[in-house]
Amino acid sequence: MSLDLFVLTKMKNEKAYSTSPDSRLVRSPNPSPPPPPSNRPVYPFPPLSPRCSAGMAVIGLAVRSSAAAAAAAANVGHDGRAITIDGERRILLSGAIHYPRSTPGMWPDLLRKAKEGGLDAVETYVFWNGHEPRRRQYNFEGRFDIVRFLKEVQNAGLYAVLRIGPYVCAEWNYGGLPAWLREIPGVQFRTNNKPFENEMQNFTTLIVDKIKSARLLAPQGGPIILTQIENEYGNIMGPYGDAGKKYIKWCANLAESLGVGVPWIMCQQSDAPQPMTNTCNGFYCDEFTPNNPKSPKMWTENWTGWFKAWDKPDPSRPAEDVAFAVARFFQKNGTFQNYYMYHGGTNFARSTGGPYITTTYDYDAPLDEYGNIRQPKWGHLKELHAVLKSIEKQLTYGDVNEHFLDNGIAITKFTFNGKTACFISNRNETTDATVNYEGTNYFVPAWSVSILPDGKTVAYNTAKITAQTSIMVKKPNQAENEPTELKWSWRPEFLRPYLTNAISSSKANELLEQIITTSDKSDYLWYMTSVDHPKSEEVTLYVNTTGHILYAFVNGNLVGAQYSPNGPFGFEFQRSVTLQPGTNHISLLSATVGLKNYGYEYELMPAGIVGGPVKLIGKDSTVDLSKNTWSYQIGLDGEGRKVYLNPNLKWFGGMIPTKRPFTWYKTTFQAPLSTEPVVLDLLGLGKGEAWVNGNSIGRFWPNYTASADGCVSSCNYRGAFQSNKCQSGCGQPAQRWYHVPRSFLTEGEPNTLVLFEEAGGDPSQVNFQTVTVGTVCATADQGSTLSLSCQGGYISNIEVAGVGELSGTCGSLEAVGCVSDAAYSALSQACIGNESCAIEVTGDLLGECKGIGGSGTMKLTVQATC
Repeated sequence: MSLDLFVLTKMKNEKAYSTSPDSRLVRSPNPSPPPPPSNRPVYPFPPLSPRCSAGMAVIGLAVRSSAAAAAAAANVGHDGRAITIDGERRILLSGAIHYPRSTPGMWPDLLRKAKEGGLDAVETYVFWNGHEPRRRQYNFEGRFDIVRFLKEVQNAGLYAVLRIGPYVCAEWNYGGLPAWLREIPGVQFRTNNKPFENEMQNFTTLIVDKIKSARLLAPQGGPIILTQIENEYGNIMGPYGDAGKKYIKWCANLAESLGVGVPWIMCQQSDAPQPMTNTCNGFYCDEFTPNNPKSPKMWTENWTGWFKAWDKPDPSRPAEDVAFAVARFFQKNGTFQNYYMYHGGTNFARSTGGPYITTTYDYDAPLDEYGNIRQPKWGHLKELHAVLKSIEKQLTYGDVNEHFLDNGIAITKFTFNGKTACFISNRNETTDATVNYEGTNYFVPAWSVSILPDGKTVAYNTAKITAQTSIMVKKPNQAENEPTELKWSWRPEFLRPYLTNAISSSKANELLEQIITTSDKSDYLWYMTSVDHPKSEEVTLYVNTTGHILYAFVNGNLVGAQYSPNGPFGFEFQRSVTLQPGTNHISLLSATVGLKNYGYEYELMPAGIVGGPVKLIGKDSTVDLSKNTWSYQIGLDGEGRKVYLNPNLKWFGGMIPTKRPFTWYKTTFQAPLSTEPVVLDLLGLGKGEAWVNGNSIGRFWPNYTASADGCVSSCNYRGAFQSNKCQSGCGQPAQRWYHVPRSFLTEGEPNTLVLFEEAGGDPSQVNFQTVTVGTVCATADQGSTLSLSCQGGYISNIEVAGVGELSGTCGSLEAVGCVSDAAYSALSQACIGNESCAIEVTGDLLGECKGIGGSGTMKLTVQATC
């Protein structure tokens, strides 16, 4: 097969991703009553260890901002009801923002929006393989500047929850553990194994010393109020047996020895040793009960959506269901919950995303991949947060009375100092209910919770959304003098030495495992050998590989390529090839697409052509090459030369080859005007990696098409949510748009885009766009306020101002009932030309539509263009 005709072929009828989407969900089937409050003491902050105390006063005074310097030390503890800060029980609402999945330039805006959304805290994992990519070689710069991130958290007026792990899962490459651990003799991950424990202790201690030195713990005046050791180990602990039990006790002892002065948590660990607090992860955690009556009920991962894999459609979770889960959790005596994710972000660089995970890690979070507010989810949850905070004392100190009625109705009353707050929940998936509570009837839709902060008036119902809906759009690059089509140059990947067995970094008389051989320094590993053959003969080249992708060359010609489906990854490659008399060179390029990140002994899942066999199958005989002398070379020539950074390399202009695998492309462009997030449209390309001004924006694979099955035209929030319940984008490119952070760009100067095209594609369609709000819609009852916002843009037109029944969804609404000219006029005057606006929905405003909507309260629905 010639390079110009090369096409990737896909193995069929394989299983999907081996870790089922919801396999991390562990729920307690038997709820127990809430434990009584205890007098558990707070955690005193111990003296610092000798190796981090020297010079600390100088460091603290020199680098802390004025806002951080003014922060007071806080004592953090807990009892059986809640986390306590300076002795006061607290309702704590947290959200996950992973610092490496965004950029330092994005952090202040993300944290501001988190604070405005009603959060008290931000949670993040600590990513070991990002901070220690090579053993004892550390990285705490740029996106991995964890100290800077935590200081930004404090500057935003937020607490921090630091999940040190250092195993994180997180759909992150190797679960965050460095691949170089595999080089240590006798190492076994996450079990009672001294070599692993030594490395884990070294890194965990390093992180704790670093945050102590920066005075980031709450008793030092810093933002960190909780720390986590290990992560979801209870989900996969069983097969480890006694070794697993010993390991989890060792983790607890390690954590306690580090003296952080704040509580430690262990998520999904029902046997968490004291004083560790076990916590819950899942779509719902209302029925979870901690393993100790002195531990508060904590929810460390409320999954706001789901991650996306290359072969899967786009997942989403309705705002109504997320709010229902949160309200039920607090109704059932929970007091700390964390959204996973609040901002999902982007898997920048090949070493970030886990197995077959896309570059986008949007997660359908309240803040989208680019940092935009996702409405109505962000606004609906913000309103819930405000209501919950208004009854903090009742929820944390009040007496609790719960009544269960038929058909899934539950009424819970919290009373403190004469003040009462009430929750009425309807867990029925289909039937609305009218509930009589203390002489008053309350309508509670199916699968919803109503909250009565004063015990009388409904201030919030999880199924009733009043926040606006925003439809995001993409606009072409409008930079001055920017051509409509980019001008490209190109250069081939230098393959010849690898195709003639003329270069190698090592040799072995066996087929080696790829992860151990490369330490994940590259996606790519060359396997090269030669064989003498007496005559010209057509044979079948057979390769058994554990994937993920294989390119096969015989005597310098690409004879075929194949990739495994998302799942077990192994496949058999077979191609007809012609051997020549004499020496024949066989070169096999194996490529990975992220490493496994979850499961029992997941590190033992192999990659590459380990063991083979590799055979030449002829008509009369078969030659097994598995024990041949194989030469190995890690990575590509262009990677070694850093083509994406080196300005002195030769590039070719003129006619640009397309559909040609192993090709580098380069162009320049002007940064799009405005401050809107920038995306790169890579439709037309195959598979590879992209860099902007030398910064990786991740793997691309737009020619991978998402499954054609499993999508719905509309999603019913009622009923238990699963990751595949509300999918869209079936049969579409798995990912077409790739985030280019503004901090990667230079205004007013040419910016450079470099693409490595592995599979063969056409860059002619590539272009830059910006993401912004296009259309906004909102509904408000008579007597309430209707608000609209273009989030940085300006409202240009009021399209619909209807009362009563409307048809369609936001972006295509049409008033079927009454169109209010008065409302249209008032909205036009208040909104057009402004970034945001608000009007009171009065009876006078809707007078001409009297009677619309029956005897109930009239509603005004608006659709506007930004």
